Amino acid sequence: MGQDDTYRSPLLDRSGAVAADPPDDGVAAHYGDPLREQRGLTESVAVVDRSHRGVLRIGGPDRLSWLHSLTTQHLEALAPWSATQALVLSPHGHAEHDLRLFDDGEATWIDVEPGTATALLAFLDSMRFLLRVDPRDVTEEWAVLSASGPDLPGQLSVPAPGQARRDGEMLVRRPAPGFPAATAALPAVDLLVPRAEFPSVADRLAPLAGITAYEALRVAAGAPRLARDTDHRTIPHEVGWLSTAVHLDKGCYRGQETVARVHNLGRPPRRLVLLHLDGTAGHLPAHAAPVSWEGRTVGFVGTAAWHYELGPIALAMVKRAVPDGATVAVDGHPALVEPLPGLGTGDLARAGRG
Repeated sequence: MGQDDTYRSPLLDRSGAVAADPPDDGVAAHYGDPLREQRGLTESVAVVDRSHRGVLRIGGPDRLSWLHSLTTQHLEALAPWSATQALVLSPHGHAEHDLRLFDDGEATWIDVEPGTATALLAFLDSMRFLLRVDPRDVTEEWAVLSASGPDLPGQLSVPAPGQARRDGEMLVRRPAPGFPAATAALPAVDLLVPRAEFPSVADRLAPLAGITAYEALRVAAGAPRLARDTDHRTIPHEVGWLSTAVHLDKGCYRGQETVARVHNLGRPPRRLVLLHLDGTAGHLPAHAAPVSWEGRTVGFVGTAAWHYELGPIALAMVKRAVPDGATVAVDGHPALVEPLPGLGTGDLARAGRG
């Protein structure tokens, strides 16, 4: 069973499970009450099935220096059990792969978006040359679960921020900022679990929450997702990855020229924002729905979700000139633009408009 093929999680057999739509098909959207499941992830504890993600294991003594040369992150001296995020960029600096990774002292573990493991492995294989590295797709052997909530430490020893650890056969990693916790104070972990055991681990750890609940908290936290909140032109500066996934003081890697140029100019062409949608529409906008302002199309909707406190919200990629607090239109309905931390403000807002 490969995650680039048709996949169906065994947790879809749990009571009340409703299958999610692409790109999360194969896992549960919810188990009967997505808003209650959001509360579980923020007010008590819950676990989310993300077993449709791809998992790679990179062995070999040259693995860290090799990955250092291929990605945006400083990895050649990555300490054992340190967790981080890295990107693979195109030659023009556009984001192609989003890697969540840590090294256990013997191998580097990477998990990626559903359906992308095969392409990433092909790229890595093409760049092996004579180096002592052994990249393998181990998705058939390992599954990803995520858990969060203030009661989580009572169920599991939570690593410090930026760290990972082993708990029996499980590998436990603190997620990157915003995944899925809205604040750093909310305990959250990603688990890599032997695939044969992950249903029993999920049942033992905490009540289940669907991917819809996870995604709603991710949107509220302003954490972008590759190919949902990005497109083929997205550069790291536009979505906040410059602070989480890019090291600005390292040697050459593919796409570095674009990263350095835009960083020095300080003027990325677009930025990710949070939209507060008009709830009277009665439905969420479709992915990639156009965003318009003053009669012009200025961007597109990424992920939209119903949040248990904020109501209907969405991440959207918009032109940098759209000011903070602007009222834009999505599907003919108004939406309010809220800036995300670290992504700056629109030019017109700085000029006093809006």
